[in-house]
Amino acid sequence: MIRVPQLCLVALVGASGSGKTTLARTLFRPGEVLSSDAFRQLVANDENAQDATADAFDALYHVARKRLARGLLTVIDATNVQVDARRAIVELAREFDVLPVALVLDLPEDVLIARHHARTDRTFPDRVIAQQVRSLRRSLRGLAGEGFRQVTVLRSEVEVAAAEVQRERLYNDRRDLTGPFDVIGDVHGCADELRDLLGALGYVVHDDSTVTPPPGRTAVFVGDLVDRGPDTPGVLRLVMGMVRAGTALCVPGNHDVKLLRALQGKKVTVAHGLDRSLEQLAGQLPEFRRDVMAFIEGLVSHYVLDGGHLVVAHAGLKAAYQGRASGRVRDFALYGETTGETDEFGLPVRWNWAAEYRGDARVVYGHTPVPEAQWLNRTIDIDTGCVFGGALTALRYPELELVSVPARAVYAEPIRPLVPATPDVTPQQENDELLDLADVTGKRLIETGLRGRVTVREEEAAAALETLSRFAVDPRWLVYLPPTMSPSETSTRDGVLEYPTEALDHYRCAGVTQVVCEEKHMGSRATLVVARSAHAAQARFGTRDGRAGVVYTRSGRAFFEEPALEAEVIRRVGAALEAGGLWDELATDWVVLDAEILPWSFKAGELIRRQYAAVGSAAAATFPAEVQVLDAAVVRGLPLADLLARTRERAGLTGAYVDAYRRYVRRVASLDDVRVAPFHLLASEGHVHTDRDHQWHMGVAARLATADPGLLMATAHRAVSLDDDVQVAEAVAWWEALTAAGGEGMVVKPLEFITRGKKGLVQPALKVRGREYLRIIYGPEYTRPEHLERLRARGLTAKRTLALREFALGLEGLERLVRREPLRRVHECVLGVTALESETLDPRL
Repeated sequence: MIRVPQLCLVALVGASGSGKTTLARTLFRPGEVLSSDAFRQLVANDENAQDATADAFDALYHVARKRLARGLLTVIDATNVQVDARRAIVELAREFDVLPVALVLDLPEDVLIARHHARTDRTFPDRVIAQQVRSLRRSLRGLAGEGFRQVTVLRSEVEVAAAEVQRERLYNDRRDLTGPFDVIGDVHGCADELRDLLGALGYVVHDDSTVTPPPGRTAVFVGDLVDRGPDTPGVLRLVMGMVRAGTALCVPGNHDVKLLRALQGKKVTVAHGLDRSLEQLAGQLPEFRRDVMAFIEGLVSHYVLDGGHLVVAHAGLKAAYQGRASGRVRDFALYGETTGETDEFGLPVRWNWAAEYRGDARVVYGHTPVPEAQWLNRTIDIDTGCVFGGALTALRYPELELVSVPARAVYAEPIRPLVPATPDVTPQQENDELLDLADVTGKRLIETGLRGRVTVREEEAAAALETLSRFAVDPRWLVYLPPTMSPSETSTRDGVLEYPTEALDHYRCAGVTQVVCEEKHMGSRATLVVARSAHAAQARFGTRDGRAGVVYTRSGRAFFEEPALEAEVIRRVGAALEAGGLWDELATDWVVLDAEILPWSFKAGELIRRQYAAVGSAAAATFPAEVQVLDAAVVRGLPLADLLARTRERAGLTGAYVDAYRRYVRRVASLDDVRVAPFHLLASEGHVHTDRDHQWHMGVAARLATADPGLLMATAHRAVSLDDDVQVAEAVAWWEALTAAGGEGMVVKPLEFITRGKKGLVQPALKVRGREYLRIIYGPEYTRPEHLERLRARGLTAKRTLALREFALGLEGLERLVRREPLRRVHECVLGVTALESETLDPRL
């Protein structure tokens, strides 16, 4: 049985004819084995082309690097009997911090010669095999010295035939442990505080080494159990007992490792509290000191937990090192990384690896004392300087709740003073000040909870960055962009393009039983990010502009050109949230609202003047004269009656077109002429409100409108059971009445905010627009039979796919915001929505 780590680089070593390829095919999966013969075949169409060896190995090592970077076991199938060939393999393993393993086939030379004679595809002389055998046997004793961490030698055909491989996880790989966990920061001999913290976490401390955890929970210590504090033996006895009982895990800290070396009699500098540990341990029994040495020596550099979602290391760990095993990885986990400089206190300046961290796992660490534990790029330092009079802190996982107990005394003075964090900005907000182009450029594959991976092409990402960087509001506020909305299926009813029955049938076919029909306002879509105060906005979003909120358009631009007007809207919406009791009810200091702002002409005035009014003005200037001339010609007996009738019809249709857009044109002299119609309360502290149905969202809008009816308006709506023919007929009749009175139409949504049907995610909304409103969209004469017939062939598939992708991206961005992920992670989704908007689609849909 050959035991190999689940992640390693295996070198097959053996002379030609020893059966390496056959053995590799038996023991390993096809994609894991990279054969030099196969790569010669790839690059030269001949696996025996020795002149192609250099090219073959270039290609082989390129593929090996890609595999090792992805954390995949890789096998190199070549003779590898020369030291130089093996040196390259060991260096490759070190490059990717994986263990190099040698699997050697040392078969008798006569067996190899006999096999060589039986092959017709190999023409080299027997002496080549003899040379390879001699090279191999000269190397056998030195393989471990070359750097191979594990060497297995098979010396006979019987051994080769019987060989099996058993894969073993690395000691640091505990992805199978899913928690929940309580990760505890640097203790440094503070035994009383450790007992206090365990009690606050719900652990029952029975004696100096026996602890009962809350059901299912496991403690994880980030190291530095020793030095500086008053009771290092007490801490060790407690932690060792928990680890022995299986109720805790522990990684080593640099102080722990230094203590081990001192106890082993190695030369160390006795400083930074080590003298106190040695003094305290001198009073313990020799057996306890031996147990301490065995305990520290057996600690693993770091742990990867919960399916790879959580990493615990004393000084933190870069993404490339997680789940790897090498001296470099262990050193980083113990000490972090320094710049080579020293500060004014004579201490090494540490490289802020967390500022550049882009890994998916959350990394919890200690090592460097901080006044307050705060997240930065999914990493958190929970060493809050207990031994220096601060606090002992734990992170509950997956709850991500911090629990701290204060130090009972100041046991040591820090060399570098613990400077309180700047109250106006968190480390994450400070880090978010700088844009890393690598986070927003190139082809993007954005993972969403709703729709899996959404692809954004490179050119779309570039267009989005151009748009948002030039025109968008302060990026700290830019946390959400709403999705596009698809129309209903095209109606076959005479004279109309869209009709409610198609939208209702769409959802019925998808398995939806209840929908909400909402009046569609002819306004401009807007996102409102509203905080309870400017101070609350600064604390949550890191803004420093004195605002309590912002209003922006679907493209991320400021909705109001006058800051004072925007500030008044935010003030009144915030007051309505207060009056409606929503701040306290939702336990939040901020909300994100999705709304329509009316009138349409407030933001679309220039569009109306240039595109719509121009058509109306041209028609008014030409049609009367044309009708007059044609009328006179017909009176004179010219055969132009049909043309006259068609011109009069066109004039009438153009008049209807003008009437249609004029309904949405109103003069805005002040805020009194503006109405805000919210229809989604999307997010607040700790929650994305997709678990609430649309009736709840409409109720919130109604409460806001009641609080300030001068600015805010509720949206007329009705719930419809698709199994109830009466309710369906009433909804259709309601739409007919709305559109007959000049309304735009209605939006039909499943009752639940997120609905999955027979074929997956269901459209979150379908718009059903009225006959006259569509005249604005498709032109004055679109209702003529020949035009309607052509328009009924419009394709909706691309639009609907786009709507679902943008819907998933928008909600994913809000989820990341609520989870307090880095702003770049939120902006990945915001840019994704903007990028998708550049796709070529019929803008009239």
